[in-house]
Amino acid sequence: MSSALLNGMDTSLLHPFWTCVLIVKDSPNNSEQEAVMDNLEQALEELGLPAHDNNQLPSSDLRFPDGGHYRIEISGVERVSALEAMIKEAERQKVPVHRIIATVGGATYLTQPELRDFAQLAREQKIEVVMTPGPRRSWDAGRQMSTPEGLVSGMRLRGMDAVRYWLKDIERCMNAGFRGFLITDEGVLWLANQLRQKGVIPQDVLFKLSVFAGQANPAGALVAQQLGANTFNPLADLSLPMLSAIRSSIQIPMDVYLCLVQSMGGFVRFYEAAEIARIAAPCYFKIEPGPSEETLYAPWNPDSYHKEMMRDRVRNAAVALELIDRENPELKCSPTGGADLAIPT
Repeated sequence: MSSALLNGMDTSLLHPFWTCVLIVKDSPNNSEQEAVMDNLEQALEELGLPAHDNNQLPSSDLRFPDGGHYRIEISGVERVSALEAMIKEAERQKVPVHRIIATVGGATYLTQPELRDFAQLAREQKIEVVMTPGPRRSWDAGRQMSTPEGLVSGMRLRGMDAVRYWLKDIERCMNAGFRGFLITDEGVLWLANQLRQKGVIPQDVLFKLSVFAGQANPAGALVAQQLGANTFNPLADLSLPMLSAIRSSIQIPMDVYLCLVQSMGGFVRFYEAAEIARIAAPCYFKIEPGPSEETLYAPWNPDSYHKEMMRDRVRNAAVALELIDRENPELKCSPTGGADLAIPT
């Protein structure tokens, strides 16, 4: 409440606390407002963050160690037979597959011999594998996140027992040879990175922060990098200026959807791929069309379902590569089998 409003009012009736709350400072003038904004922008710059989304869309100066602007990621390779089908289709379509997101339904559903066979085949093909420890959060005993409003709570692990089970599944996968893991929970990312620094988890293990962590701006991206993410998947529906602003705040690769399941938007960004590679390099282009994650990654889907899904995704990647080459042939796709990848040992 301003001093003018207090004129003629018996202020003795006001408790001292309420007097402090009610008195409002006069609005700052233009010069004061400009000074505040200058200080804000300077503070953001000192924190390594841009003050705005980057509408100028400058080219990224960062690259993969091999000089590449972009790589191809095929999501949802659930079992060995699906990996075999993907490899065969990639050879037929001449698509370089650099990385796969595997066992999205949960690595727990594969036997130890199946895990070893999967790792061996990926190692032979020099394909990076990011495993999804499981089962998925939606299969946990709690069902809040499966309700319409419970979705906003995010895919966090519920309780320390769930964290311990997750770590046990990572250990099981590492024993089979895997060296890359998907993480949806920032607290678990911090913990996994601490265990990596202590040598409990090997130093060559890489962590990818999932799109399900829900990060969508430079501040969230920077936190992911500081917590130990080696690669970062922002929300899928960000504009080019938003992606450019995120790139200006981090050095780790960005994982950008070119096509996405229908239940999360179902959009296709093939014609934007060249611009995304130019402004967001180094980046992985994610290919994951389909009806919904729940439908695609149910553990009871037959082998034939997964094989056909892999063939479709490789064909989508072939279209994206064709359009990137047409729109900007100067952009470089990494060769497969780079030394910096999480290729199973």
